[in-house]
Amino acid sequence: MRTPLVLGLETSCDETGVGVARGHTVLLSNVLASQERLHRDFGGVVPEIAARAHLEHLVPVVHRALEDAGVELREIDAVAVTAGPGLAGALVVGVAAAKALAVALEKPVVAVNHLEGHIFSVFLEYPEFSPPAVALIVSGGHTLLIHIEEMGKYRILGATVDDAVGEAFDKVARLLGFGFPGGPLIDRASKEGDPQRLRLPRPMRGEGFDFSMAGLKTAVINALQELHDRGARIRRHDVAAAFQEAAVDVMVEKTVAAAREEAAERVLVCGGVAANSRLRDRMEKVCKAEGIELFVPSPKLCTDNGAMIAAAGAFRLEVDGPSPLDFRADSGLLWPFEALVAPTDC
Repeated sequence: MRTPLVLGLETSCDETGVGVARGHTVLLSNVLASQERLHRDFGGVVPEIAARAHLEHLVPVVHRALEDAGVELREIDAVAVTAGPGLAGALVVGVAAAKALAVALEKPVVAVNHLEGHIFSVFLEYPEFSPPAVALIVSGGHTLLIHIEEMGKYRILGATVDDAVGEAFDKVARLLGFGFPGGPLIDRASKEGDPQRLRLPRPMRGEGFDFSMAGLKTAVINALQELHDRGARIRRHDVAAAFQEAAVDVMVEKTVAAAREEAAERVLVCGGVAANSRLRDRMEKVCKAEGIELFVPSPKLCTDNGAMIAAAGAFRLEVDGPSPLDFRADSGLLWPFEALVAPTDC
């Protein structure tokens, strides 16, 4: 049986991504239509605008992805799509399009969890990667530490108790007047700043594997207010550098501590925040010192993209088979992580 050729659609937030993969390790194309300029004036993603933009972008992006991959639509063996988590309206656009394509082609459709997609982005760049490993998934909406016990089997070690890391970057960037999206702007500004000029806390340092970024954001607000009250000069680049250093410290320390506890010899970092240059540099140095093998996708595969959904879809097709045509977009989708989330106290 030949390795399936999968078309992947990603519309969970504000980027329309379409990619083609051969199985879960061979990347053939990865095309992205960004909506950054549409949301910039609002300081964040507007769900209704995002959904409408997906409607406009999806068909031309599919054509471009097929062209880049050098394949015809009729050659596709399956269509994979992000079913959740994400923005409800945006997800509906992708799911409806995937189902329509699958029916028209008489091919299977595969529902994919967006977070599992990020994990599979690593396989597209490092086909040799294999579990067990500890994964740090960091993006605008998610912060998770996961133990990958085997392909497709996950155990959650820690998660954010409030803001996701990427969300905190966006909020601090807005406070400093940098604009949107905050992640790359904070990263760029930090290169010209001195992180030692401002002392900020490292929330939940040494307190297990959960994260808290809301307190760090509040500390930035309080520090700015104190500087203002004293009439002290506020250099935005120093504040950005101090914030980024604090966030990176927490992410690196908790990830490496989790790897030690799980006796994991491999660590992977994925999601949009994994494109942060300081996080990549620090994680590389600390993992090397600890004798841990580090896997981080290139920045183009860190952001939301269709190629990772195609790769995850190829895997899910192999182990679970096609999804039923009546599956729905689910903004709070937990599968295949749902059995790993501890029930809340009543």
